[in-house]
Amino acid sequence: MVHAVEDVNLDLPRGTVTAVVGESGSGKSTLARLLTQLITPTTGDLLLDGEPVRGDAKSRRAYTSRVHLVLQDPFSSLNSVHTVRYHLERPLKLHAGRRLSREELDRRVRELLERVSLTPAENYIDAYPHELSGGQRQRVAIARGLAVEPEVLLADEPVSMLDVSIRLGVLNLLDELREREQLAILYVTHDIASARYLADSIVVMYAGQIVESGDAVQVTDRPAHPYTQLLLSAAPDPERDAPPVLRGRGAPPSLVSPPTGCRFHPRCPFAMPVCAEQAPPTLPITPIDSGVGTGRQVAACWLLDPEHNAQREGAQNDGAQHDANHLKD
Repeated sequence: MVHAVEDVNLDLPRGTVTAVVGESGSGKSTLARLLTQLITPTTGDLLLDGEPVRGDAKSRRAYTSRVHLVLQDPFSSLNSVHTVRYHLERPLKLHAGRRLSREELDRRVRELLERVSLTPAENYIDAYPHELSGGQRQRVAIARGLAVEPEVLLADEPVSMLDVSIRLGVLNLLDELREREQLAILYVTHDIASARYLADSIVVMYAGQIVESGDAVQVTDRPAHPYTQLLLSAAPDPERDAPPVLRGRGAPPSLVSPPTGCRFHPRCPFAMPVCAEQAPPTLPITPIDSGVGTGRQVAACWLLDPEHNAQREGAQNDGAQHDANHLKD
C-alpha cells in the first residue's frame, strides 16, 4: 500500500485561495484528485457544504458541476483536433440540464472567454489549441471549468508548464476569479513564492502528510517546521546575500514503507531521538506581536513541544555549527 495522503484535514472556504505546497511526490496532486473524486479515498469523508459526497453516478455528475479540476499541462488538456468553441460548448451541453439554442450557446461561450480575459472573443472562439500560446490555452482550460458554474476550482500546478513571463497573468486571473466569482480555490504548487503571492493560507505537505499550515504571510515569514524552512531557503531571493545555511540530508522517503515517527526526521538537520520513535503532534505556533499575519498557524514538529525546548536549543546549535564547518570547508 502506498501511503500517499494520510490524516489530512482541509477546509476550502468560499472566496479564498488555499495553497498546497511541497516537493514532487509529497501527495499534493493525489489530494486534488481525491477532492475531484478521480480517486476514491481508502478512509475518510469528503464534505461539500457540510454534506457527505456520495459516489453514485447521478451524484458524481452533480458534484462535477460544482467542483472542477484545472490540469497542469495546457498542451495536453485540450484536444488538438477541436476548436475553442467545441471545448467550451461541450460542458455547457452536458451540465445545462436543458437543450440550449445555438444563439444561447454562442452568447455563453463569448461570455466565458471574456471572463478569462480572452478578448475580443472573436479572435479565439474558432481557433485551434496549436494556434494559441501556453497562457491562452490555460485560460481556455480555466474557462472550460467555469462553464459549469463551479463553487470550487482545483488548480493542479496551473502555471508550472508556462513561461515565467506569462505565469503572473494566470495567477492574477485566479485572484480575480476568487474575488469576482467568490470561488473556493485550491492552488497546488511546488513554488512557495507564488503561493505567498496568491494564497490566503498555505498548507505544507511532506511524504503524504501535512507538516505545517496557516496564514500565507505567517508561514512564509515565520516558518516553524524545518521542512518549510528548507522550501523557503530553496526559493529564489534576489535580496539574499549569502547561500542558505539550513540544509536537508538524503532523498524523500518511500511511501510504501515510510519512516517511523516523523517522516522528515531522516533528512532533518535538527532531528532528535524522539523524532524517529513517535509521530509529532500538531502544535500551535505562539504568535509574535509583529503585525505579520492574523490567522492561526500550526506545525507537526517535536521542536515545538515545550518539553523538548532544551533539546531544540541544543539541536539548533549543533546544526548551525555543522553548517558553519561545512561552509568553512
